[in-house]
Amino acid sequence: MKTTRFFPWLGFIVGAVYFLVPLIATFEFSLRMQRGVYSFKAYQVVLADPNFQASFSYSAVIALMTIIVGIALVVPTAYLVQLKLPRLRPVVEFMTLLPLVVPAIVIVFGYLRMYNSSSWLPLTGSARSTDLLLIFAYVTLALPYMYRSVDTALRTIDIRTLTEAAQSLGSSWPRILIQVILPNIRVGVLSGAFLTFAIVIGEFTMASLLNRPAFGPYMQLIGANRAYEPAALAVIAFAITWACMGLIQLVASFSPGQKR
Repeated sequence: MKTTRFFPWLGFIVGAVYFLVPLIATFEFSLRMQRGVYSFKAYQVVLADPNFQASFSYSAVIALMTIIVGIALVVPTAYLVQLKLPRLRPVVEFMTLLPLVVPAIVIVFGYLRMYNSSSWLPLTGSARSTDLLLIFAYVTLALPYMYRSVDTALRTIDIRTLTEAAQSLGSSWPRILIQVILPNIRVGVLSGAFLTFAIVIGEFTMASLLNRPAFGPYMQLIGANRAYEPAALAVIAFAITWACMGLIQLVASFSPGQKR
């Protein structure tokens, strides 16, 4: 019995040390900006930087737009695949896994080649259209996480019975999707949304190559020129990611059927 418990605890301790020691060391280093004392000076400098505020606000807006476009694309697709086209599930799942296989730099170079200023659809010709291209790129990047969150939520409910009941009351397809299906899978949708937000807020490759003022390129620029502020930014980025994970757990705890 003791041997059975020893190895799981050993794995837990090794994993905790592996993840927590670098984070604690980064946090401790970020407090050393003032010589001889620990202080939050690096965090004050970072949070007061207008470029930080502008880049973080830009990435937050892009993340929200990515979430809206991702939900509008994934929820109807996953719903129709499960209800009408179950044979296409392996094909759709394979397509949603491609962003995990194809590197982000390959995807963005493909976009630049297809949508440059001399192409038939010059999305890189202005700042607003480039923002639109960046949103589409992030939707692709977050597709594996958004699709699996929504698909898992759809499998937990009887969508065929719900659909037939709504149709028998005269509901249209858009109304069924928005007022019947979406409220029943809100936990999965919100999980995908928070994961998408966490991915977009720190993404560097696509934003940098498309020359957009996002949070990821700002972190890279600060890291190349300063010492303590990058450590503070790393801790802030971790805090944002953990906050998103905490929100997922909080939302899941309020879902129907969960014990509180």
